[in-house]
Amino acid sequence: MDFNTLDWVAIYREFITLLVVIDPVGSVPVFLYAVAGVPARLHRSFAVRAVAIATAVLLVFLVAGQIALETLGLRFGSFQIAGGIVLFLFALTMIFGVSKPQSEIEEAGRDHLAGAVFPLAIPSIASPGAMLAVVVLTDNHRQSISEQALTAGILVLVLLITLGLLLAASYVHRIIGNTGASVVSRVMGIILATIAIDSIIGGFETLGVLDIPAGQAIGTVS
Repeated sequence: MDFNTLDWVAIYREFITLLVVIDPVGSVPVFLYAVAGVPARLHRSFAVRAVAIATAVLLVFLVAGQIALETLGLRFGSFQIAGGIVLFLFALTMIFGVSKPQSEIEEAGRDHLAGAVFPLAIPSIASPGAMLAVVVLTDNHRQSISEQALTAGILVLVLLITLGLLLAASYVHRIIGNTGASVVSRVMGIILATIAIDSIIGGFETLGVLDIPAGQAIGTVS
């Protein structure tokens, strides 16, 4: 891959998109809840296991998500629009609803299933929004294998950032607290809402309904 020909704006855009939908900071309180009854010596392996499971799930969606859509005879542009709508609704819950860590901790408390898989790996890290995002970001017809591999690399980088925050969870939580994590999640929700609208516009472009000239957006419209 020639680094001189890389679209750094697109790379930055994908990084921000994945950072927002995965929301590593919002997973810190969920992690602390999940390990409340776990010996301190096992916290590191607990975090590694949760991130490994989330990575596997998201990579499966990245590789096979569009293939599954095409097997069903669905157009990718339609999925972009539907995915954008779902991401927008997800963003609204982040902005106006119960914050991510609060809702997931309460759900785990009700079901008594706290652990590395639930609620930490799924749905805190590998959230429905993240699953949709990795499919939307990897169009088999418009992106080469190397471009999709780059997206996978960006995804892994965001997940490594998530792992780093989980390993430093106690320190991070002492600094920001649950309130700080809630504020970060709501700010992420605003960014995600913008990304969702752009995905909807990109879907209409893919279907040939819209033709928006370059330079009309902050970045480049997908």
